[in-house]
Amino acid sequence: MREKERMQERRRLDAEMKPFRCAAKAKKPTEGLLRAVRQALRVPIAEIMEKAGVCRSVVFDLEASERKGTITLSSLVRMAEAMRCDVVYGIVPKGGKTLDALAERRLWESVLGVGNRTRD
Repeated sequence: MREKERMQERRRLDAEMKPFRCAAKAKKPTEGLLRAVRQALRVPIAEIMEKAGVCRSVVFDLEASERKGTITLSSLVRMAEAMRCDVVYGIVPKGGKTLDALAERRLWESVLGVGNRTRD
């Protein structure tokens, strides 16, 4: 991919991911989201058990693994679908920065010979 195409793609992704960048600024924005959504929608455990094809303890285990950040994407999707929801996720630079800004920073770091930093 040529640089002009990369820049266009970064800008397209930046526009698409703007809501995710805002959400990422919040501390632990999705911690406990499965349980919070289930309770907010008043979805009974029995309904999730039936639609997801799991037992009661699995529902609680999946909610716990989501809080810990160890749930698989397929399990998250399965639980969301049982509540008639979709999983929407995004990958955005830390600190609410745009992909364009991060790409420029990486370019300058390589030009200046500065090592890639893991913290912002």
